[in-house]
Amino acid sequence: MSDASTTHTFQVDLRGLVDLLSHHLYSSPRVYLRELMQNAVDAITARRALDAGAPARIEIRTGPGRLTVTDSGVGLTEQDVHRFLATIGRSSKRAAGGSGLDGEQLASARTDFIGQFGIGLLACFVVADDITVLTRSAADPAAPAVEWRGSSDGRYTIRTLPASARPEPGTTVTLVPRADAAEWTTPGRVRQLAAHYGSLLRYEVAVADEDGHGERINGTPPPWEVRHATPAARREALAEHCRTTFDFTPLDTIELDLPLVGLRGVAYVLPTSVHPSRQAGHRVHLKGMLLSDQAHELLPEWAFFVRCVVDADSLRPTASREALYEDETLAAIRDALGARIRDWLTGLSASDPALLHRFIATHHLAVKALARYDDDLLKLLLPWLPFETTDGNVTLEEFARAHPVLLVTQTVEEFRQVAPIAAAAGLGVVNGGYAYDRDLVHRLPEIRPGSSVVDLDPATVTAHLDAVDPAAELAAAAFLHTAREVVEQFDCDVVLRSFHPVSAPALLLDNREARHERSRSELAGQADGMWADILGSLRAEAPRAQLVLNHLNPLVRRAASITERGLAVTAVEALYGQALLLTRRPLRASESALLNRAFIGLLDHAMHEER
Repeated sequence: MSDASTTHTFQVDLRGLVDLLSHHLYSSPRVYLRELMQNAVDAITARRALDAGAPARIEIRTGPGRLTVTDSGVGLTEQDVHRFLATIGRSSKRAAGGSGLDGEQLASARTDFIGQFGIGLLACFVVADDITVLTRSAADPAAPAVEWRGSSDGRYTIRTLPASARPEPGTTVTLVPRADAAEWTTPGRVRQLAAHYGSLLRYEVAVADEDGHGERINGTPPPWEVRHATPAARREALAEHCRTTFDFTPLDTIELDLPLVGLRGVAYVLPTSVHPSRQAGHRVHLKGMLLSDQAHELLPEWAFFVRCVVDADSLRPTASREALYEDETLAAIRDALGARIRDWLTGLSASDPALLHRFIATHHLAVKALARYDDDLLKLLLPWLPFETTDGNVTLEEFARAHPVLLVTQTVEEFRQVAPIAAAAGLGVVNGGYAYDRDLVHRLPEIRPGSSVVDLDPATVTAHLDAVDPAAELAAAAFLHTAREVVEQFDCDVVLRSFHPVSAPALLLDNREARHERSRSELAGQADGMWADILGSLRAEAPRAQLVLNHLNPLVRRAASITERGLAVTAVEALYGQALLLTRRPLRASESALLNRAFIGLLDHAMHEER
């Protein structure tokens, strides 16, 4: 038996690869123009590494049935063409010796290149079946011009031409678009795409028609590089840029500058609140070329209240060049930008308290998210943040002055249950059911010594309800007995108390443990076999819910005197249902059925009385 082996070379189906690019790597066929512009920019960068005074111009020309992109870049020799254009995935920007640069020059210049993956020209096959590249090297003035013709079926030809075929160094790429992709190469669309991707490019980019008439699309510098007479004029200019770019007038602008990574830009503070789960789309340019207008990974998650436009030198794109590659550099930039936004926020308390109030009123949830993990920001801003309390939406500083002991609920439902009664009893209760609120309220004593924060126990509220006269409770004994039978199915008890406000006929006191136990019991009743045994083993002795009837309420006193059992049952169901609705928690099927039954029963009784 022989151990001999043979080596084979992978065969590439170019049509299949193009289909993969168009359907899975790139988001749209429009990226073909970005790839051509990107290659042109990199070619000019490479030529300027040889000659700092070399021309730097890109011209995109549209005409019937074709599109050309011409650059004054470094160009390619015949050897380069064989090495790079005929080999999928190989980039002259990643290989020593390409385009007339030696390995040392390429190593130093590589960070100046936008593209790094060697598939830019291949992307043109997404819109065209035939591509022609006419190039002449700037590194070897005596070298002839070279023409490369490639087809989407994988065939290509290479031929050398006299120098007169291209008098100056550089490259011209010509596409013959397919009929199904012609919309992407129309003059209007080409100009739109060129301006979209290249408005901040550092070399001249012009779009011309077949007669050579055209205009430059990137003559205006980035807004953060423009000098203004006054700070107010600068703020207004940046606000106008925000309106043009994002279609909103910012609450404020935050200038971003990280010299170590060559990043400059501006963050615009949204004038309206947004949900934390909504990921903001930031516009990220890489050396002037638009990389993405949906780069949510640029900032920390808590900074969802700003939209950014930045241009950077050191960010790394993904293979599709439509997103940022997650690496240590991006993580460091994200932290640095987050620190800049945080510094802006902390500085507002001293520089512009009125703006800080407007910002917190709009984006208090974002501030709470940040303050939860930032002790310095917590100390500075916690007293300013609004919370839902029994005194309304007020700051903790204001609330703590009126209430030495702050009671905080664990859920929104618990707050809804006790808020009216607690307010009437003078208790200070904070709704801790919203994101971050309960954790932040518990940290108040760190900021305001002497304050006391305690989790609310329903028994605390019950203790502030007055007992009724024994004679009155005895008179209502029959009704209370019926009431307990009615609500027993909901693991609920009934008590008679006197409390304010008088307008509240009933109060349903419950807690999460009791609700969890009822949910477990329901599931155990519906399950069978091993699952029912597991649920049964989890049984806990949780306190039952309480339906507290208000003896001060005239309706409850009238109901307590009902002697007819049918009407008494209906009255109890109505009182329980009304108390249940006040908690604003989702109703179970049995509870919805009870509400419907009570409504129909009361309506039937009223119609019967009319007769």
